[in-house]
Amino acid sequence: MVYGLVGMLSVVIIALCLKIYLMKKSAREISREFADRLQTDTNTLIGISNNDKDMRELADSINRQLVILRHEHLQYTQGDAELKTAVTNISHDLRTPLTAICGYLDLIKNEEKSERLSKYLDIIEDRAEAMKLLTEELFKYSVVMSESGEAVKEAVSVNNVLEDCIMGYYAALCEKGIEPSVRITEKKIVREISRADLSRVFSNLMGNALKYSDGDLNITLDDDGVVTFSNKATSLDGVDVGRLFDRFFTVEAARSSTGLGLSIARSLVERMNGLISAEYSDCVLSIQICLPEKNK
Repeated sequence: MVYGLVGMLSVVIIALCLKIYLMKKSAREISREFADRLQTDTNTLIGISNNDKDMRELADSINRQLVILRHEHLQYTQGDAELKTAVTNISHDLRTPLTAICGYLDLIKNEEKSERLSKYLDIIEDRAEAMKLLTEELFKYSVVMSESGEAVKEAVSVNNVLEDCIMGYYAALCEKGIEPSVRITEKKIVREISRADLSRVFSNLMGNALKYSDGDLNITLDDDGVVTFSNKATSLDGVDVGRLFDRFFTVEAARSSTGLGLSIARSLVERMNGLISAEYSDCVLSIQICLPEKNK
């Protein structure tokens, strides 16, 4: 009798061990296939080799969620593509009449006119120029977002690109009373990236400083290749900073902006496999860019 009980217990233990083994195998299959479905564009659902009822119900439940997720992803992709197309069309449609308006304004300014009319024309010209700048931002955004494929990479000196950008914006900074404090490491920082993309990122960050700075701008490039733009910006708050990289987000202090500059910068940095982040402490806004030494 004892031998019978031992035999029965042995059979039960073996059966349980086999069930546990099969369930672990199914769990690994589900985990592997789930990761594959998230990374590939396919409508294939998760399948498992085990006929265990509970594991099959788990796989079916995940498959239902995958279908929902795939549908939402498709809607997002289509909506994003439609938005990019709309922005491109709008920017093109606005540029032509604005150019004509500015041209006619120049002609009118050369005609004889009263002092009051001259004043009104100056106001119109100022507003037209503001609209022109906004349209250019939309156009640049549409160009960046519509670019397909990887940008041409080359060995780029981050030091040189940053110095060139600062020199290009120096006059505009001085006009706003901003004297930049620049600290660039003597170590040559070289990255395999797109020079044009990096230059555009730095330009957008300089433009951001022109909009938000209270009169200062600190730019650093350290030995690790980390670039930091920081300035006092009392017009911002923690909530604003958390949304600075969102498309079309602007704050009250930047009414002449589309809110696309930093969104473009983020897209370009990510395309270079880098990281960009913003912090706000004691009314100081700091934007940091970290580019890896090796880009795949």
